[in-house]
Amino acid sequence: MTPGSADMTVSVREDRAVVQRSPRRQAWERFRRHRLAMFGSVCVLLVAASAILAPFITGQDPLLVDLASYRLGPNADHVLGTDSAGRDVFSRLLHGGRVSLTVGLVAVAVATSIGLTLGAVSGYYGGWTDVAIMRLTDVVLSFPVLIVVITVVALVGPSIYVVMFAIGLFGWPTVGRLVRGMTLSVRERDFIQAARTIGASDARIMFKHVLPQVVSPVTVAATFGVAQAILLEAALSFLGLGVRPPQPSWGNMLSDAQSLVILQDMPWMWAPPGLMITVAVLSINFVGDGLRDALDPRFTL
Repeated sequence: MTPGSADMTVSVREDRAVVQRSPRRQAWERFRRHRLAMFGSVCVLLVAASAILAPFITGQDPLLVDLASYRLGPNADHVLGTDSAGRDVFSRLLHGGRVSLTVGLVAVAVATSIGLTLGAVSGYYGGWTDVAIMRLTDVVLSFPVLIVVITVVALVGPSIYVVMFAIGLFGWPTVGRLVRGMTLSVRERDFIQAARTIGASDARIMFKHVLPQVVSPVTVAATFGVAQAILLEAALSFLGLGVRPPQPSWGNMLSDAQSLVILQDMPWMWAPPGLMITVAVLSINFVGDGLRDALDPRFTL
């Protein structure tokens, strides 16, 4: 065998190896090469793990009021000090992560479900159905989400459940438009026409053939939506319209920062929740960037 033929054989084997990789394997390899996405994934996992294991990590009751420990700085008993009610800041920080992450995930699940359903129906059927759903989408998009959610929470009453569903009910248009656009491009493909020819129902075509084609972009949009929902919850709780004390959340922990004395002399009361919001949102956005690059079919190894 000549050197040239040996090189050609090696090249052919390498090409076959690339071709034989499954799309999922290729996506994972692209995601793994995205350093910021991997860093963000590690941070998100650490934040989630610390929130889940909060009772075992801190050993402190986040709701326990101890006026004898009023606004103590960091010390051996309280790693991050205490707040205005003598409650342990570190314990409240980790337990608050449960609330903030839960709000983000549930709100995005609600918004994605609505957007996925309306977008698929709009793009698949077209006509007046498409017009009606898209005009509804335009109406929802014309209102600032934060102002609308504040209005709903103020009318119904602040609670974690109202916050989650209010954010979800008014956060679906982005996903809806995305799914509609993807459905419009998919519904005219040959495999959809073949499914119609053999008598497949519209519901079967949408669930079995159309929706799997839009999973990747919807996953990316949902990832970014979690970060936005966490910020919205923090803003509402800061204003007193979200999670109400004594239940901890990162947003209502920041409400103590409205005092100039605390801002200047007691940073342990507001800096940790602010830092956690920043780390969580940035990390989730990094993961979203990595997923966007990894799931892009135009990107090749």
